[in-house]
Formats: sequence, C-alpha cells, structure tokens
Amino acid sequence: MIRKKRKVKKKRGSRTFGWGSHKKRRGAGNRGGRGFSGGFDHHWTWVIKYQPDRFGKYGFSRHPSLVKEYETINVGELEEIILKNPDKFEKEGDKYIVDVIELGYEKVLGKGKVSVPMIVKAIEVSEKAKEKIEAAGGEVVEL
Repeated sequence: MIRKKRKVKKKRGSRTFGWGSHKKRRGAGNRGGRGFSGGFDHHWTWVIKYQPDRFGKYGFSRHPSLVKEYETINVGELEEIILKNPDKFEKEGDKYIVDVIELGYEKVLGKGKVSVPMIVKAIEVSEKAKEKIEAAGGEVVEL
C-alpha cells in the first residue's frame, strides 16, 4: 500500500525514526565526513554527477587596467532631469546642452524615450542612444 501520510507524521516522538539504535547515526561518520569532504575520494561520483564544474579553470579574466567600467545613465533619465529642472541647463537655440560628466556619469545608454532636443556631451554614447537623440532633433558630442 502506498503511504498516504508522510513518514515524519507517523514517526514523531519515536526518537530513532525507524533507523535502529540512536548510537548508529551519531557523528559525521555515517555521512562520509562533514560538508564536502571526500570530494576527490569516496564522494567522487556525487561530484561528477551534481557538480561537474567544481574543479578546473574556465575562461580568463582581463587585467584590471584593461577593463573600462563607466558610470552609465539612460537617455530617458537624462530627459527627466532636463524636464524637472530646465533652468539648470544652458540652451543653444531650442536645444538643451547636457554635459553628462558634470552630472557624474560617463556613458549614455539608450533606454527610454526622447522628445526634447538636446546636445549631449559624454565620453561614450551607445548606438541606440545616438539614434534616439538624433531622431528627437539633438546631437551627440563624444569627448
């Protein structure tokens, strides 16, 4: 017959839960050591099956001097900043001049909508951001 209740329910209060003497299950010896001990030895098949990437090296990491991580801001956020405080930005005709570095960022990314024409000055600008800014009648100046 299939057990309808969980075994725990049946065995509650029985001290040994049906595993014989309580002395037999004492310490870490009955589980082959504590934690991941035996990973190269008696637990090797377990390691191969469940953690195949546990040992060895994969890929490479670039030298920190070669990795550029820019502080980024999205085009949509830029527009929000302009619309909230328009008097903080200079105007050239009908275009706002936005120096991204003064705002504490270095790179402009393309998430969001642009309806305000602006001249954006930044170290780097993504392709999508460029397209959106130019479509709204603005221009991009890469420093």
